[in-house]
Amino acid sequence: MALMDFIKKQFVDVIHWTEEGDGILAMRYPLQDMEIQYGAQLTVRESQIAVFVNEGQVADVFRPGRYQLTTRTLPVLTYLKNWDKLFESPFKSEVYFLSTRLQLDRKWGTSNPITIRDQDFGMVRMRAFGIYSYQLSDAKKFYSEISGTRAEYTVEDLDGQLRNLVISSMTDLFGESGVPFIDMAANQDELSRALKGKLEAVFERYGLLLDRLVVQSVSLPEELQKVLDTRIGMNMIGDLGRYTQYQVASSIPLAAQNEGGLAGIGAGLGAGLGIGQLMTTAMGSAMPAAGVPAGQVAVVGASPQGVAAPTAASALSADEVVATLEKLHALVGKGILSQAEFDAKKAELLAKFV
Repeated sequence: MALMDFIKKQFVDVIHWTEEGDGILAMRYPLQDMEIQYGAQLTVRESQIAVFVNEGQVADVFRPGRYQLTTRTLPVLTYLKNWDKLFESPFKSEVYFLSTRLQLDRKWGTSNPITIRDQDFGMVRMRAFGIYSYQLSDAKKFYSEISGTRAEYTVEDLDGQLRNLVISSMTDLFGESGVPFIDMAANQDELSRALKGKLEAVFERYGLLLDRLVVQSVSLPEELQKVLDTRIGMNMIGDLGRYTQYQVASSIPLAAQNEGGLAGIGAGLGAGLGIGQLMTTAMGSAMPAAGVPAGQVAVVGASPQGVAAPTAASALSADEVVATLEKLHALVGKGILSQAEFDAKKAELLAKFV
């Protein structure tokens, strides 16, 4: 029986690893009860590192190439095993292959908004998303800190840890920089470089090299985004007077689509007040009536001799401007005024309105 066991005993004379599929960072070579033959061939392919471990302690590390396993190529293992001279019998050692391929398109993002203190908005909650890529650079650190004696360690096993590291560092970076949110959103390239610089040392601790990190988007909660949009609009307008003009001009196309126009929906603004007088003034300025001297216009329903004195546009209120523009817009629909004439009159009224 002992003879049969001896005959069946296997000796490993070729050690190599061919990756099957993506996502494996570390894999223990399946030696089981087999022993490594003295002088065996070790092949380490490009994008791989082989690590020999003796009783839980990292011994020799092999980068890409072909090696014959002897006391010369296994100096640390030789020392740990107290081999004082060349040995000719098989030996045992754990062998791990680690992948050094670049791990691309790893996604990170805030599953929940993070709270920061912003110079413009005070305490705000924001979210950020992006991608990063990395590769294994120090096999000894990675084995000691991450993979250990597991038979297999994958990219997915590491993703959660790295993602949390990115989020934590990003939160610290925002708090330390004091950069307003608006500046962050407008300078995502600079933000990406700053965050990568902060994370490089963290990745190095685990034997990893952070190749690239990109911040793809930085956003605020929807309710705060609406406030930001309003503020941007106000900054573009410049002052309250111009803002009112902007609101009036913006309401014209919407009002024209509603039954009754601005007089129907703008009762609260007093849009129906003085329409007759305003219409007379607007028409007198836009297109003089036949037989009436320039600067005057015949009053609808009045005697042929009666003329209405023009009213200064500068004295018009916001409500009156709205009503006038509505009437002029109706004339465009009837073909009495051209679109160009309407646009010119609208610009004139808004420019004179205070």
